[in-house]
Amino acid sequence: MGFLSELRGQKTDAGFDDYDTFAPEHVPEPGQFLDGCAVLTGADHAAFHRLTMALFAERGVYDMTFGYNLARLNLDHRHPEAGFRYAREPDDPAVLRAEFTPTTEFCPQSDTLTVGAFRAWNGLSQRHEYDLVRVRVGPMHHESVAINGKLEQLAETYRETGEIPEQIGASDDKDRQPETDVETPF
Repeated sequence: MGFLSELRGQKTDAGFDDYDTFAPEHVPEPGQFLDGCAVLTGADHAAFHRLTMALFAERGVYDMTFGYNLARLNLDHRHPEAGFRYAREPDDPAVLRAEFTPTTEFCPQSDTLTVGAFRAWNGLSQRHEYDLVRVRVGPMHHESVAINGKLEQLAETYRETGEIPEQIGASDDKDRQPETDVETPF
C-alpha cells in the first residue's frame, strides 16, 4: 500500500500502527519541553499525526536511516521511545509544541529532521489550526542545546515576520567573537 493508504489510516506493514491509532506504548513519553502543556493524546494526537504525515510527505521530511516519512517513526513498534509528542501551550492554545525524541542520543539527522519538521508545519500552517508549531529535540540528544537554539531562533523569526528564513545563524556566526576571558596571543 502506498501514501494514500497511509493517509486513510490503513495499516501498511506489520510492526507499524496505523495513523488512526494512538498507541501510547509505541510513542515516547512527553519530555521536558512539553511540561505544563496540554499533551495531545487519543484522537487529538492521531488527527494531528495524520496531518503531520501528509505535510512531511509534501515537504520531504524523510528519515534516511529507516527509509520512510519521519511521521512513521511514531508508528514503528521497533522504536517505541522515539518520535514526536505534541502539546498545546497553556497560555496560547494557538501555539503547538512538538518534541522529537530520536532513536539514539547521537542521531546524525536530528538537526535536519527537526528543522524540516518546523518548516513543514509552519510553512503549510494554513492546513492546521495553529499559528505556530514550536519544535525541539529531546534533551537526551548530545547536540540538543545547539539544535534547540536554532529551532528557537526559527520560531522567533517566524513569529516576528511571518516568514521562515532560509538560514539561521549564518550571518551571526561569522561575526561572533568567541566568549573567553583569555586574551588571544595573535
